[in-house]
Amino acid sequence: MSTTRPALARKELDLAGRRLSYLDSGGTGQPLLALHGHLAEGASFTRLAEELGPDWRVIAPDQRGHGDSDRTPEYSRDGYVDDLIALLEHLAAGPVVALGHSLGGINAMYLAARRPDLIAAMVDVDGPVLMPDGPSPLSFVLSFPYTAPTREELIEGAGPIGPMIARGLRQLPDGAWRLPFHPQDTVDSENAVHGDHWAAWTGSSMPALLINGRKSQALPGETAREMAERRPHTTLVRLDTDHFVQAQDPEGFHRAVREFLDGLGTL
Repeated sequence: MSTTRPALARKELDLAGRRLSYLDSGGTGQPLLALHGHLAEGASFTRLAEELGPDWRVIAPDQRGHGDSDRTPEYSRDGYVDDLIALLEHLAAGPVVALGHSLGGINAMYLAARRPDLIAAMVDVDGPVLMPDGPSPLSFVLSFPYTAPTREELIEGAGPIGPMIARGLRQLPDGAWRLPFHPQDTVDSENAVHGDHWAAWTGSSMPALLINGRKSQALPGETAREMAERRPHTTLVRLDTDHFVQAQDPEGFHRAVREFLDGLGTL
């Protein structure tokens, strides 16, 4: 790990009047696109940027409807991937490593399959290839208030996960506070990932690392092993966590990512 702690600068890209906000560690390191999952934002990769800098330039967008990025009427795979392509073309940083957790991992699969010219390697952190239809496991957020007069009321309204999201709350111009995600948008987005993603996962052949939590609620070990077997140039690392791999074992997560990146050499 470098002793240099890069400052993640907040930047934004205008997408036909819709703001896509992203954090960029800058510098001359090799580029890595870091994609968060639901209920998260680009800032969740601050520690990763510290661990990898200055060898790697970490670019962590707030994906549509999350963090400081504007909401949008739809949360399809094409929509998410269109945003990422626009960002990468805007940055013109050359092929990147695409790393994503959960929702971000699924989006990385589709991005790599659709535009392999933009992706040199991929890291999927517990992003599943099969999401069964049925009620959204995130439907509990529908009871959350999106805004509240005070920060404390918003944290209380989010129940058990209030402390987890407290750091990401945003203050509005009128002094009120809002969540870093809209509850209904979150459920709509999660519903849109239901289905079979095998074609996207096997639709690219660049080097890939799959990190799976041994107790994951989203990606069973048997499926993770099959993912590694069916896709060429894929390495599987399993850590003793549930789905929230980097939160529960940050050291193991950073070590696995660093070892994989070191093995790529200069892109």
